[in-house]
Amino acid sequence: MEISDLSIAALALETGIAKDTLRIWERRYGFPQPVRNPRGERRYPAQQVARLRQVRRLLDQGLRPGQVLTLSADALEQAVELQPTIGDIDPGLLDIIKRHDDNGLRQELRTRLLRDGLRQFVTHAAPSMLGSVGNAWARGDLEVFEEHHFSMQLDTVLREAIAQLPAGIEAPRVLLTTLCGEPHTLGLMLALALMRLEGAACISLGAQTPESQIAAAAQAYRADVVALSFSEYCDPGAVRIGVRQLRLRLPAATELWCGGRSALRLKRPPAGVTIFRDVEQLAQQLRRKAADARAD
Repeated sequence: MEISDLSIAALALETGIAKDTLRIWERRYGFPQPVRNPRGERRYPAQQVARLRQVRRLLDQGLRPGQVLTLSADALEQAVELQPTIGDIDPGLLDIIKRHDDNGLRQELRTRLLRDGLRQFVTHAAPSMLGSVGNAWARGDLEVFEEHHFSMQLDTVLREAIAQLPAGIEAPRVLLTTLCGEPHTLGLMLALALMRLEGAACISLGAQTPESQIAAAAQAYRADVVALSFSEYCDPGAVRIGVRQLRLRLPAATELWCGGRSALRLKRPPAGVTIFRDVEQLAQQLRRKAADARAD
């Protein structure tokens, strides 16, 4: 067993792809395909880590897992080479990240936020930076710890900005979280910031809340809407099952809103579930919901 072989936990940290998702891909598509150490534990060789970097780059550009994970190693490499080189990170931001200047990176993000304003930052600047940083990691221009550090600093700056907003008191009352197996919360933070800007009353549970507890919280907080976020690394089949089960647990009057790359891959979402393609569409729906509440 080579030293470079990774456990599934280390692989999840290295790629940003949740352990549950990696297991689902293994069962459904036969990749990644771990070897077993003498204790029967999954170990992932370095070449599989490199291949998962390519998989992630294609998923970041909008392809579905079923289109990517069934490709041979050669076909996968060709698919990566054929992707348009869009979303390159600007040199200034890349330089700050690679200098490992913690305070400098945080200040740069604050400066961009002040320059653009929170609404523009949430709807355009932050998603663009996240995409370009992810592409830089997939190309090998950034280490995984550098990408993680950028994400954490962006999360910090968003939380600071949200804390300065007045508490939302208008309808709708929105409960925000992710389902179990989805540890990524930046999409949730972007949605939370926009909802607070629109004056909605928001209750955030953070990540990976069991369906039964989401339903209980929706009742306890009298939520009009439950909002879920799904990163591109969630398996669409698991997303569909989780969303359908949660929909059955929620009262009929409580709306279920979903956003993120994996949610967009649901061609036919379960009845009673609304899918948003971006935060701008989310803002429009919030305004309609608030107008309906005032009319009542």
